[in-house]
Amino acid sequence: MKQKEYTVLGMMSGTSLDGLDMAYCRFWQNKGFWKYAIEYATTIPYSEDKKSALQEAINLEPMDLFKLHHRYGEWLGKTAKKFLGEHKLTVDFISSHGHTIHHRPEESYTFQAGDGAELAKHSGQTVICDFRTEDVKQGGQGAPLVPIGDRLLLGEYDYCLNLGGISNISFEQDGNRIAYDIGIANMLLNPLAQRAGLPYDRDGALARQGSLNKALYEALNGLEYYTLPYPKSTGYEWFAKEVWPLVETFDDTPENLLHTAVHHIAEQIAMAVQSTLEQNSQPSSAKAPAGKPSPVNSQLLATGGGAKNSFLMEILQEKLGDQIQLIIPDKKLIDYKEALVFALMGILKMEGQINILSSVTGGEEDLCSGVVFNVQ
Repeated sequence: MKQKEYTVLGMMSGTSLDGLDMAYCRFWQNKGFWKYAIEYATTIPYSEDKKSALQEAINLEPMDLFKLHHRYGEWLGKTAKKFLGEHKLTVDFISSHGHTIHHRPEESYTFQAGDGAELAKHSGQTVICDFRTEDVKQGGQGAPLVPIGDRLLLGEYDYCLNLGGISNISFEQDGNRIAYDIGIANMLLNPLAQRAGLPYDRDGALARQGSLNKALYEALNGLEYYTLPYPKSTGYEWFAKEVWPLVETFDDTPENLLHTAVHHIAEQIAMAVQSTLEQNSQPSSAKAPAGKPSPVNSQLLATGGGAKNSFLMEILQEKLGDQIQLIIPDKKLIDYKEALVFALMGILKMEGQINILSSVTGGEEDLCSGVVFNVQ
């Protein structure tokens, strides 16, 4: 199914549980390179009941998890149909990430809720989903997946950083795309803000008022996950088992805890970037045009909800130093980059092209992954 132009609805639900991101995207090729436009996009906030159900689904018995998988897929389908109808949009298909409930690649399984058959039935559209499972079955992490979009859509940047519930980064090294989950991000910041009665810390205002809790800062930086080599990925299980219990042992104000968490997040990102500069004096893409700036003028593109936390961005730029320029794009790309990339991954699946890179996930081979559900 190769064609010159596609319109796709990308759907993404992240670990921060902010809501369902939907991005109606148009893709076309120009001189062999993919181009895109996010033409309509929205986030549907989760009700407290739905948010709680998704957050607690990790503890469900198999039959109850199966039921949630179907109900959530039905809700996705109805929500997509309403969005397309309100804007009078037509699509070639829907490409859905679903919502990750279990992610344990070390035990060879991952599970994203949001049944594709239900989504197709209730949206009336062809659906592509379940992108991670095949890679995990081949020994990969099944994550992160967004780096294929970083390479094909955003290759002018030396580094692409996403700050959702988890922070992850991707970059080119020796002709390969490298990517991995750095560590914690909004998954820690949001519940700390909720201690102060806020859903999240807008612009990092509370964190800015706080002071560094040195003992907590050192404890967070000492977490074992940060010492593991990549490829690596993590998720809610790690947060619930290792991160949050550690934070709860410290009796301090929300402002101080947020301030410390921001410094920790920025420190780990800066260390990850610095390590690539030390390993490779030319981190930028082999496909980049001649004359691309050297590492002392490299650019790091930040997207995801954390990119709107101005205090976090200030501290990150300080820790990155003069070698790296932090780029904050327009709000649409900040909010909907992941939905955009999953839309692209659906196109690559339809065209029989690689959409998962083994250099990123550590899998046995590059894959053209995803499961297609046609409307019955």
